[in-house]
Amino acid sequence: MTTMPVERDAMRLALELARRGHTGINPQVGAVIISASGEVIAQGWHRGAGTAHAEVDALSHVSAGEAAGATAVVTLEPCNHTGRTGPCTEALLEAGIARVVFALPDPGDASGGGAERLRSAGVEVEAGLCANEARELISSWLAVQKLGRPHVTVKWAQSLDGRAAAADGTSQWITGPEARADVHTRRSQSDAIVIGTGTITADDPSLTARTPNGDLYDHQPRPVVIGERETPRGAAIRQHPLSPWFFATHDLARVLEDLRGRGVHRVFVEGGPTLASAFLQSELVDEVLVYIAPVLIGGDRLALTDIGVDTISAAQHLRILHTEQLGADLLMIGAPRLASRAEQGDL
Repeated sequence: MTTMPVERDAMRLALELARRGHTGINPQVGAVIISASGEVIAQGWHRGAGTAHAEVDALSHVSAGEAAGATAVVTLEPCNHTGRTGPCTEALLEAGIARVVFALPDPGDASGGGAERLRSAGVEVEAGLCANEARELISSWLAVQKLGRPHVTVKWAQSLDGRAAAADGTSQWITGPEARADVHTRRSQSDAIVIGTGTITADDPSLTARTPNGDLYDHQPRPVVIGERETPRGAAIRQHPLSPWFFATHDLARVLEDLRGRGVHRVFVEGGPTLASAFLQSELVDEVLVYIAPVLIGGDRLALTDIGVDTISAAQHLRILHTEQLGADLLMIGAPRLASRAEQGDL
């Protein structure tokens, strides 16, 4: 079997629909229903945990019998289990869908197996259409499924010569407004934002996600503080819309395990050189964001400290995923080699 042009167009539409969903504990998924004559008759997407899955949402827009003999194009393999909602495979079979085209297989032990269930019922199934685009869209969710912990992004801003602050400790602002706006957008897409107690002492950050005009984004990341020092009662973080979570430990893997248990799937680390380096040294990083300003500072206020590299052969290699000019600054996004392999399913 091969996919047809109309199915490829439908998959592109499904990917656009998927992006409307909330990036949380469930993956972003879109679905499009195509009639036997090749017309789009319904579309849907998953809006978040506890809401209808994309296939069910799309089917809710067709009348009884209208989907019989139709094709469902979905960005992720239809699930085959009962959670907060029923199996999408059964909804598709009940509607009379004759063919299903999806981009990526579901890696879940409980939710996977949808393709096999559909084939056993006589439905044509085609996998892999626009797989790379779909993988990029839900890469963080895939990492969570494969690694058993939240997806971790470590961000820092630095001068061209790798410094995070001047000799007197001042660091606001190394980068310009465009880079800072990008950071706040990414904060708003995360479940938790993590810093160390040293950063609270040095910068007293609020850790909110704000629009360029200063308004709060609708979705705010939960502030998380790691370290044994006490956070002052008057610290700005205590005025965050969400109450901070405090971890008086240096066991980062244990912190991530705890956060996943609380429903956190996307972690954004902004904790300064010490915490960023600790995450890297522990090999708990899936994505690195480096905002580079075209300035020279010098001195010993480095953006990273010890990450466990004693010789050049032990250097941590990154796969560069994206570069972007933001005003005068440059954003580089990379994935550590281990994280890259995990997202591709090699671990």
